[in-house]
Amino acid sequence: MKILLPVDGSAVSLEAVRFAIRMAQAGLETSFVLANVQEPATLYELVVAHDPEVIEQVSAAAGAHTLLAAEALVKDANIPYESEVASGDPAHTLIDILENYQCDLVIMGASGMSSLRSALLGSVSNEVLHAAGVPVMIIKLSEPSELDALDAAE
Repeated sequence: MKILLPVDGSAVSLEAVRFAIRMAQAGLETSFVLANVQEPATLYELVVAHDPEVIEQVSAAAGAHTLLAAEALVKDANIPYESEVASGDPAHTLIDILENYQCDLVIMGASGMSSLRSALLGSVSNEVLHAAGVPVMIIKLSEPSELDALDAAE
């Protein structure tokens, strides 16, 4: 079984990774696809940067940096994984990644870093839940203050 794990750097996205690791340690034969989606550059960023390649490089580096904590957790658990950093609308891009990697399941956090965007457009997890052709498991934080403290300590 191949599991897509969207990671945005939030405590809840890392909790989703930990949950998937616990499933694997309980005996589920699986591999992971860790994915981070960077939103496209704004018009202001394009005008200021003058070079779209610079923006792409910075975006790719930011995505790779965001995946580091999740990759460390998965490596420590000795679970095979692949990583993908993409750019675009988060929900639609995650569906594309899901299909490209032929994942069987999505495990993701209930809310991530872009709370304003979620309030205006609907959450990414809700959009993925309705658009995915495979089961989607949504992980919620029960006590965010404790998990935030754990993430800060890592």
